[in-house]
Amino acid sequence: MIDVIDLRDFYSQRLGIVARRLINRGIHARWPHAQGQRVLGLGYPTPYLGLFREDSERCIAFMPAAQGVLKWPTAKPALATLVDEFSLPLPDAAVDRVLIVHALEMSDDPEGLLREVWRVLAPSGRVMAIIPNRRGVWTRTDNTPFGHGRPIRARRSPSCCGRPGSRRRRGRGAVHAAGRRRLVPASAMAWERVGAALSLPFAGVHIVEATKAGLPRDPGAPRTHAAHSVAGTGAGAVVAAAG
Repeated sequence: MIDVIDLRDFYSQRLGIVARRLINRGIHARWPHAQGQRVLGLGYPTPYLGLFREDSERCIAFMPAAQGVLKWPTAKPALATLVDEFSLPLPDAAVDRVLIVHALEMSDDPEGLLREVWRVLAPSGRVMAIIPNRRGVWTRTDNTPFGHGRPIRARRSPSCCGRPGSRRRRGRGAVHAAGRRRLVPASAMAWERVGAALSLPFAGVHIVEATKAGLPRDPGAPRTHAAHSVAGTGAGAVVAAAG
């Protein structure tokens, strides 16, 4: 399994910066805001959680024990902690949105991980997974973390567990440019426009979303403090980012 140091280093390089920009663009197209929502990122989601930190009610990151954890955000109280991906330290229906990045393809049991995600997701909650494309160029190179782990078919994404009443939205491709170290933002954006316009099948990742059917959470209902306490007391499991 690729670890958090490798992931941090990738996102600090030019190729990682470009990938982050393009994937953030795809996430934002689906989730333009998270006003008042409780957002959980699972895997190594921190390069993308900045989209939601300002307007969400709460935004936390869970990183699987086998991968490791880095302190996030670096200059503020920790909102990231180490977890068992099959036993998340949250009660049922605790969060409104779950963003899964660098987790499914790294997991020994992706379906078990998804069942646990479904447990903590509130009725009418939404889950989005960033999944390496089996046919994409990036799964054939070790230049990026998207070339590591087990390839996951887009169909085996958040609604694959057979949850009754779930609604899966059509997946969308992102990062159509090849995984080259010298890739520059201008050429990457050109590839992205071409790939989106032609619906090319060779995008680096799929962005797949599902909604958990059920009654929406009552904004006036009393809230559990579990998500808050996990973020607060998890500091002992959080290590400072080297450098």
